Amino acid sequence: MGIFGRISTLLKANINDLVSKAEDPEKILNQLILDMKEQLIEAKKQVAVAIADEKRLKKQLDNELHMGREWEKKAMMAVRAGRDDLATEALARKAEHDKLSSEYQAHWEAQKAAADKLRDSLRQLNAKIEEAKRRKNLLIARQKRAEAQKTIQETMSGLNDTSAFDTFDRMSQKIEQMEAEAEASAELAEGFSGDDLASQFDNLEQDHGANEALLALKAKMGMMEETQEKSFEFEEEKQEVKQTVPAGGRGSWDTEDF
Repeated sequence: MGIFGRISTLLKANINDLVSKAEDPEKILNQLILDMKEQLIEAKKQVAVAIADEKRLKKQLDNELHMGREWEKKAMMAVRAGRDDLATEALARKAEHDKLSSEYQAHWEAQKAAADKLRDSLRQLNAKIEEAKRRKNLLIARQKRAEAQKTIQETMSGLNDTSAFDTFDRMSQKIEQMEAEAEASAELAEGFSGDDLASQFDNLEQDHGANEALLALKAKMGMMEETQEKSFEFEEEKQEVKQTVPAGGRGSWDTEDF
């Protein structure tokens, strides 16, 4: 089983274990993210080892290629010196390094392909973890919204019980009764306080204020002169009536005047 296969198996096992415990969703999601991060760290270590092996094989390959070129140069130098025997041995050594180079080339290419694949898998794993983190925040927000909605619904269900509202109604009626009794007590206290004369003057001032307001309104409407004329005519009629009263008293009237 590959590195990421083992990681997937571990994550699935952790998920099943957490879900089976029926814990708080937020705790489960946070724990899953922690597990994913730990597995990502482990995967990075494994990928780093694979990359290190690829680099080591590349160095060995480069070294064998270099040694092959060096022995070839030595063979050329021996040929120039007229030492064909040394040139033959140098070429034999070059062939050994060329063979090793071919082997290292094959191993390095395979290791490089594996390392590149692991790099891609690591990037995908990291991307999935980042996506899981974003989804976690979204799921937690949905969870909190659902909890708030549930709480509100439970509260509203509790308010549907009329006993609380009945209590409010009773308290309202009781307070209204207390206010009415307080007003009655105040009226009684004022009536027996010996200040009834002041109350009468207060009422008179209120009536006078109302009359002034009425006169001001009539003046504003242009009806003030008409009202004064009617008042003057009424006074004249009163004077005429007084003049018709007999000198002996107001109890008898001269029928001829009517």
